[in-house]
Amino acid sequence: MIVREKPNLLRLFFIVQGSIVPRVLPHLIFITVLSITIVFAREHWPAKTFKFDGAPFSLVGIALSIFLGFRNSACYDRWWEGRRCWGQLVTSSRTLARQTLFIERLGPEASGSRSRVLKNCYVFAHSLVSRLRPDSGYSTTASGATKEPEPSKSASGLEPDQILTSIMDEFTELRVRKLISDHDFQMFDATLREMTQMQVACERLKNTPLPFGYTLLLHRTAYAFCFLIPFGFADTLGWGTPIVTALIAYTFFGLDALGDELEDPFGHHPNTLAIGAIATTIEIEMRRAVGETNLPSAPQPRDHILV
Repeated sequence: MIVREKPNLLRLFFIVQGSIVPRVLPHLIFITVLSITIVFAREHWPAKTFKFDGAPFSLVGIALSIFLGFRNSACYDRWWEGRRCWGQLVTSSRTLARQTLFIERLGPEASGSRSRVLKNCYVFAHSLVSRLRPDSGYSTTASGATKEPEPSKSASGLEPDQILTSIMDEFTELRVRKLISDHDFQMFDATLREMTQMQVACERLKNTPLPFGYTLLLHRTAYAFCFLIPFGFADTLGWGTPIVTALIAYTFFGLDALGDELEDPFGHHPNTLAIGAIATTIEIEMRRAVGETNLPSAPQPRDHILV
């Protein structure tokens, strides 16, 4: 996720990091070269070049911009839902830390239970990051996610639902020993249910993209429209055609590329959600809650990118 101050008017036109310029630059170069070629050919061989009326392009452009706007709105809804899910996961983790405060006062029989629960809580967050970004090589510094302390493990070796089951096993053991009441057990179960719902929502966003046919239709229409623009405006704009065409292509190709990025809020592009940083924040808070002092460093952006 891009984290930086709002640029001034001068820098606004030169910022590349976090923009979609690198993705659409080859297309813009092609469109510009095509426009120059068409204008040159129109001036020297007017009878041998195609000539289109520019009026229909206005109507097609309006319709295409509306459809791209709808798609980008749907993609942004996915991005925002992903952020809302991870915000709810932070809330559930903090709630669980408060709900388990009394466990430390249950006596020697419950010794270490709260520490194991909160440890599993932040390992769950790291494991979910690994599930959503399977190709990133993401790993956590967490020291295990089972009821007994174990050596350091990678989050990719532990499934999120297994970690939540381990937490429930801890509460079940306390209930069997009658150290907590039915009300307490139901309270913990409700919090774990919220965490499960957030996991399922994130997996749904990851595994269910927008319908491919809808996306393909917009891709084809945007590309065909931008490639045909120079033919329609070469006579009207002359040598201004390459500039105007490049600006129009930047808008349509940019909206198309931006929609692709927002469609996968947990991907690897600069505009992805900083779920790794959120998981580290949960780890810091959970470890602080059990009295640890050797905490990980707070997440900081590198080159204006927070992962």
